[in-house]
Amino acid sequence: MIESSEERLNEFDRYVMNDIPIRLIRLSDMKFVGRNDMKNHFQKFVLQWDTSYSWYPRPYLAHKVKYAILSHRWLDVGEPTYEEMKAGTATGPGYEKLMNFCAKAREHGMEFAWSDTCCIDRNSSTELDESIRSMFRWYRNSYICIVHLAQSMTVEDILHDEWTMRGWTLQELLAPCLIKFFNKHWISMTDDDKPWEETRLMEVLERTTGISQDDLRRFYPSPSKVDERMTWAARRKATRVEDVAYSLMGVFDVSLQIAYGEGGDRAFCRLIEAIMQAGDPSVLNWKGEAAKHHTSHAIPRSPQSFVGHRELKLTSGRLEMTMTSLGLRVPLVIIPLNLHSFTYDYVSCVTLDCPLCPTIKINIETNNYYSSTYQYALGIVNYSLIGHGSCEILGIRGKSAGFILFRVPRYSLRSTLPPLCEPRPTDFVGLGNIPSRKQHFEPWMPVRQEGLVEVNFPNIPSESVFDISHKYLEIVYL
Repeated sequence: MIESSEERLNEFDRYVMNDIPIRLIRLSDMKFVGRNDMKNHFQKFVLQWDTSYSWYPRPYLAHKVKYAILSHRWLDVGEPTYEEMKAGTATGPGYEKLMNFCAKAREHGMEFAWSDTCCIDRNSSTELDESIRSMFRWYRNSYICIVHLAQSMTVEDILHDEWTMRGWTLQELLAPCLIKFFNKHWISMTDDDKPWEETRLMEVLERTTGISQDDLRRFYPSPSKVDERMTWAARRKATRVEDVAYSLMGVFDVSLQIAYGEGGDRAFCRLIEAIMQAGDPSVLNWKGEAAKHHTSHAIPRSPQSFVGHRELKLTSGRLEMTMTSLGLRVPLVIIPLNLHSFTYDYVSCVTLDCPLCPTIKINIETNNYYSSTYQYALGIVNYSLIGHGSCEILGIRGKSAGFILFRVPRYSLRSTLPPLCEPRPTDFVGLGNIPSRKQHFEPWMPVRQEGLVEVNFPNIPSESVFDISHKYLEIVYL
């Protein structure tokens, strides 16, 4: 591996020009500086840094290109703007908060700082778009994140502080490697000699946010564990409805075009579709009403849809999911079910059993209509494909998860179809006509509002698999 000063400088340049904020505050004179200024400031130190690296990994550069970043609850009015700071006319409680933040940043040895109130030129749609898409990375690459809790005096007050209930502050809690919490009077809420994650603060944060201490200590963004991570956002609110989706891009490591005005439903649908491209089945583990999507009933309405999701182990690998004009295209293992019993008392109480495994019975409550003329099936999502080509088989877990599916006979929709006329055999030679439609069914549809269900196959340990024929795999449009 070639080591050279040029390679080190190139890696440093790439980092500064792409992975830190567009604009920061220079604390010595409270003036704005850009990325080129940051490059010129730190470049003279580059070749003095640890030479044991043949190139500078991102965590190493983040530790050297230091800046502080602010996490806070915006005031309704009075936050300093980019224009005011540039003109030197910023005043009021928001400016006072900014100055206190900068003072704490200096105390921690920082020369540069960033705040979302004044360091973004919101008149530039290009800059705003880049800032929103990059926000998680900017918080992750900060040397220290300073959190101001304007409604808290003690650690216990955090349980009711609005900072824990805002959409954008979720990623501001998860992304930074080092966080320092200050109360309403800018007094430290932790012992400076003790890491924050080892204090009472960790227990309170876990309790109020629902996020485990492991994730609080070190969070890795990815489009996985979607059902669990969405519940972290379920109780949070945003002023702009689209921000419910935009504020989660970094958490799930996906990117969306920013389009304020599109509405919260459309933005959240786009977020879910982007997450689905990674193929983690946990994105399907929700219940309730589906979003108003043009083609699919598999898109949840909001993070609240994941609250109360079933605790399922969906670890069999990626599931191919593609959004099409027919719905969400997904291959599922189709296990036939029979309608065992059906009662109605405000909602339908249904028991389904499995002819291939008679000990399995599935009980559900739903508003769907049921009929003995329908076909029913379990569409398993957490299966494994084993082998290749014609030798491919399906590995089914002892504890499997899937959708309850149904489909209606096509003849029941005869009123919407042209009149059926069966040709005489003597009129056609070799035409593969079908004599009757009565045995044909419409495509599979999921039972609405039910979500994924769990099935335990008898005498198969939950983490073990048993093999079945590839013929049970079908393409379904949800």
